[in-house]
Amino acid sequence: MITSEHHEKLRGWFAGRLPDDLFESLGEVTVDREEITVVGRIPEPRLAESASDAEREAAVGSRIQEFRERTRDARVAVAREAEHRFGKKVSWGVECGGERALFTHVAAPVMTRLRQPQRQVLDTLIAAGVARSRSDALAWCVRLVERHADDWLTELRDSLGHVQRVRAQGPDGPGPIAEDAGPEDTPTDN
Repeated sequence: MITSEHHEKLRGWFAGRLPDDLFESLGEVTVDREEITVVGRIPEPRLAESASDAEREAAVGSRIQEFRERTRDARVAVAREAEHRFGKKVSWGVECGGERALFTHVAAPVMTRLRQPQRQVLDTLIAAGVARSRSDALAWCVRLVERHADDWLTELRDSLGHVQRVRAQGPDGPGPIAEDAGPEDTPTDN
């Protein structure tokens, strides 16, 4: 897992390296073992107040496509540099008019072992036409958890950050013993 300090440095690198006119603002930079995803905000198309929802949707879609084509060379140059520096693929996305679009990004294979009750869940999704294969069914389940467990996942990520800070304070880490350690927590030479 990436530390918050490493994430901040990564975000800072992109903020400093991206051309000033690429995005209105840098929305988010996310990272995992394989990929860095950079999402920026781009200006909404100017439309009449009386524009229909269909017109707005088409205009936003066209703006996103225009941005993707126009900025391809600049994004590729930054991605090459980042991939060399950080050892991960770089993917891009934009937010425009309330819409979020991710461009080509990594789809990493994940291997797992499932017991029969878990396989039956996947097979039920296949039988119901929700997915074509166990792989598709598992991806569908992950998207479902992702959509509905944001608070839980945020709390889990915060807890993992706390665990990393505590580990850094241990005998192999550079930091001091945890501030909240009481006398009963202090190691002795028995």
